Order: sequence, then C-alpha cells, then structure tokens
Amino acid sequence: MNKTPTSRPTEAEMEILQVLWERGPSTVREVNEKLNRHRRVGYTTTLKLLQIMTEKGLTKRDQEQRTHIYAPLVERNETRAKLLDRFVNTAFGGSAMSLVMQALGNHNASEEELAQIRILLSEMESRNNDTNI
Repeated sequence: MNKTPTSRPTEAEMEILQVLWERGPSTVREVNEKLNRHRRVGYTTTLKLLQIMTEKGLTKRDQEQRTHIYAPLVERNETRAKLLDRFVNTAFGGSAMSLVMQALGNHNASEEELAQIRILLSEMESRNNDTNI
C-alpha cells in the first residue's frame, strides 16, 4: 500500500475507502451493498468510482478471478492525516486548537470521549516534557 495517489480522495471516494478499510478487499457488489446501507447508490456509480480510484492510485483491482476484487492502495491513518492537515490549514488557519474548540463546542462529548481526550492530552504533555529535558 505504498503507491502515492495522484490526487486526494473526494467525499464519495472516501466513503468507498472506508468500506475497503473495514471489509478488506471486496467486489463492487459488496462495496455497493455496504454504501446502500446509508444512502442509495447505483451499482454502476460504485463501479465507475472504483475504476476512477484505480486510475488515481487510490485502489488496485485484482483481475485474476471472474469477479474483480478491489483493495485500497492508501493507508487509512496516512490518508486521514493528510486530509486533516489540509482541512486545519484551510478552514482553521493552521490552528489545531481552533479545530478542537470548534469540534467540542458543536458536539456533546460523552464522558468516555472526554476521558480519552484527557489521556491523549496527558500523553502529549509527557512527550513534550521528555523532549524539553
């Protein structure tokens, strides 16, 4: 999965990547069925998007079997990081704090989510203290 894609995924392509990351290599029908659980998407639309994604270097197609199998060529965490960096830079002027404040202000975080945020902040503080020694 180390091929560099020629462009970043669109929203529709991200939906397909989410399916492939969760399910692993899948047929067009399997991807389409999963997408249709959330909203109506035609089979040919899913097929065309997967073909475009393959051309862009986001997915690969295994043609060994009668039914073609598609798999992601990009890593989930790397893709998320790139998209998030771009989003923070364009929507929040590069300020991660503004993003977090906006997200927490618009979302009622559960106690579990808040506990996870506290743990993450503690880990980040520890790393910063370790590098400042």
